[in-house]
Amino acid sequence: VKELKDLGYSDFIPKEGEGCHFSVSVPGTVHGWETALTGYGRMSLNEVLKSAIHYALNGFGVSKIVSNGWENGEEKLTYRPSGLELLPNGKAPRHGDYVKLPELGRSLEIIADGGSEAFYSGDIGKKIVDFIGAEGGWLTQEDLDSHHSDWDNPISTKYRDIDIWECPPNGQGIAALIALNIVEGFDIASMGYQSVEAYHHLIESMRCGFMDALQYVADPRVSEVPIGPLLSKDYASQRRSEIKSDSANPSISYGNPMGGSDTVYVTAVDGDGMACSLINSLYAGFGSGLVVPTTGIALQNRGALFSLDPDHPNYLQPRKRPYQTIIPAMATRDDEMWLSFGVMGGFQQPQGHLQVVSNMVDFNLDSQQALDSLRFKIDVEDTQNVMVEDGLDPNIIRDLERRGHNIMLQTGIERVGMGGGQIISRDPESGVLTAGSEPRKDGAAVGW
Repeated sequence: VKELKDLGYSDFIPKEGEGCHFSVSVPGTVHGWETALTGYGRMSLNEVLKSAIHYALNGFGVSKIVSNGWENGEEKLTYRPSGLELLPNGKAPRHGDYVKLPELGRSLEIIADGGSEAFYSGDIGKKIVDFIGAEGGWLTQEDLDSHHSDWDNPISTKYRDIDIWECPPNGQGIAALIALNIVEGFDIASMGYQSVEAYHHLIESMRCGFMDALQYVADPRVSEVPIGPLLSKDYASQRRSEIKSDSANPSISYGNPMGGSDTVYVTAVDGDGMACSLINSLYAGFGSGLVVPTTGIALQNRGALFSLDPDHPNYLQPRKRPYQTIIPAMATRDDEMWLSFGVMGGFQQPQGHLQVVSNMVDFNLDSQQALDSLRFKIDVEDTQNVMVEDGLDPNIIRDLERRGHNIMLQTGIERVGMGGGQIISRDPESGVLTAGSEPRKDGAAVGW
């Protein structure tokens, strides 16, 4: 922290450009893949990566959504020469281009053949450490060698008659659970689907959930996180009492429970009801923008989510995990798997969870209808503006503004930022699976 402050970074860790090497933390994805496959998989890592290797080496067509995201990250990737490994012909590919990423393909081959050890302790790991060290960053070979994946117990709350399950802190899934507990005390169904009353109460409940998460979520191995008190129904009642039905409170603070956008989501469910809810991310688009030379690997910038406030539980420290935005989720009904779902989108993820669950539980929508529904998004990092989508009744927008919400209308390609969800629902009696795929992004629901 002293080094950051001496360099002029007194309030934040840079996500990109000058100083972004400080935001690079240990990449956990490869060990996570391997651990999950070892515990529950039916395929080897080599088999799983086969198609990805093929497309990286031999080429793939670029969709409109992917092209837009790539173009947004073009300047970031030019910060260092190695970023050109992800910019074929020196620029972001356009819609319809056919692209090969040979350096990344070869790195995936090394991982497929040698597993996580080849990544963390082999040539790739050495290149990562040498590159970040040359930039002036903190990542060491010891950091990579000591990395391991954990099997964590999920946290949950009951919403109506459904149990919603999220990853525990240091993940932000608790924000969705806090919001659901608050919303449970409102009769959302009687307010009406996509009504101003439903929007207002969901937005205000989500504000409370986020303020609590941003204040209390940290690595529980290092800092105490009051999960039980935060998820208690009594605490939800306390927070609910702070919500006014006729006015917004964009500056609402966190409570006292003690009484004193580069993400990929995939879900799969087999015939036996075994479900996997999986999410990978570099945090920001192309992460830090730093590409390890000759590997095609862009390094994430999760370290930017640490706090530099020494009194905050998420304070930057060694051997500590930062606040984490990626939160795959599940829902059970009477102890039977009902939903495997997730919504990509950084700080939109718990907001998407709240809205998807409410759509399916309060309004009895199916998986696809729940994803097709218009969404809101609170800018929790900065302005507290509320983004809504083109197509929402203008009268509802005006009424929300009268209540004090600063509304920003999202149109066209901007709607990509409203989140990207995938859902598989399972009928516990028949075992029939029904899937839905996000209309705002690429993706598909596939049965085989």
